[in-house]
Amino acid sequence: MSVLPGGSEDRALRVFLVDDQQLVRAGFRMLVESQPDMEVVGEAADGLEAVERLSVTGADVVLMDVRMPRLDGVAATRALTERGVTARVVVLTTFDLDEYVYAGLRAGASAFLLKDAPPEVLLSAIRDVHRGDAVVAPSATRRMLDRFADQLPDENAPSDTRLDALTEREREVLLLVAQGLSNGEIAERLFVAEPTVKTHIGRLLSKTGSRDRVQLVVLAYDAGLVRPAP
Repeated sequence: MSVLPGGSEDRALRVFLVDDQQLVRAGFRMLVESQPDMEVVGEAADGLEAVERLSVTGADVVLMDVRMPRLDGVAATRALTERGVTARVVVLTTFDLDEYVYAGLRAGASAFLLKDAPPEVLLSAIRDVHRGDAVVAPSATRRMLDRFADQLPDENAPSDTRLDALTEREREVLLLVAQGLSNGEIAERLFVAEPTVKTHIGRLLSKTGSRDRVQLVVLAYDAGLVRPAP
């Protein structure tokens, strides 16, 4: 048992490291294990090894490098999603708005961070992703999707069946989420309480099978509800 921030007692947050550079993994391990509420439960030097080990190793959050031999981080993330692995994936990239990042989010990743992010930012991101929060601000996610507009589905593509079960209000909330509005801003726009917005977003996640807010933004783009900025 470990004492989590805030004084609650629970098991340690399990982190799995995936990077083809041993020194990078060692640095992440040292940082993660310096925290009383975290532990490293495994490592992999490439995506293929990560998929094999995570299929039998329980983890809460995966720090996933993008560019690796044998199987890159995007393909590995997609494989984990298809296998039903519940660990949330944080894509790590060397360059801001790396072309792999958008593909990674579509493959099922919950967030992306730069490898040179300050330690406190990385640790906070791990905890936020574990709670189901979006590490990438919705507005930043939208800027990223706009940046890779040529990779978006065609406007004439069939409508996404995941939207069929949504109510009119849920579609409205989804559109506002995709436009980069926070829960508070959505509440003001719709003249409702912020807890009501959180309830709608929870239902959106459940009905669409999305893991988190980032995945809702990707869904809205894929479904053509919002288009890239000119």
